[in-house]
Amino acid sequence: MIQRQQTLWLLLVVTASILSFLFPFYSGNKIGDSNISTFDELTAGSSFFLLVLTGASVLISGISIFLYSDRKAQLKLMAGGILISIIMIILYFVGIKKFQTGNFALTSVFVFFILIGYVMAARGIWKDEKLVKSLDKLR
Repeated sequence: MIQRQQTLWLLLVVTASILSFLFPFYSGNKIGDSNISTFDELTAGSSFFLLVLTGASVLISGISIFLYSDRKAQLKLMAGGILISIIMIILYFVGIKKFQTGNFALTSVFVFFILIGYVMAARGIWKDEKLVKSLDKLR
């Protein structure tokens, strides 16, 4: 299970998803309800949708690690994970528009690691599937 490269990519996704809860994607000044500028950070827990999608990403990648014997189910979960991570990136950039001024945090790369991890894991699963099919032809 651990010796497969896609398992390592999925562990990266789990780690990056959890770290996106702890560290900001963007930080800056936001205009409040009473026209007062306050400092705020955009994290995975900043909005309900980001919270749910990041939690789903942790669950999908965590479950996929233990589905190593069912590659077709893993590929379907990877497709869902890629879709979720793209939606997460879009929601982060929509959330940035609520800030008046600010900067991207260095830890914003965690969100992009999630997408990269899903793509690389799907690539590894696809290679394993091709290898098993080619070995079945030899029998």
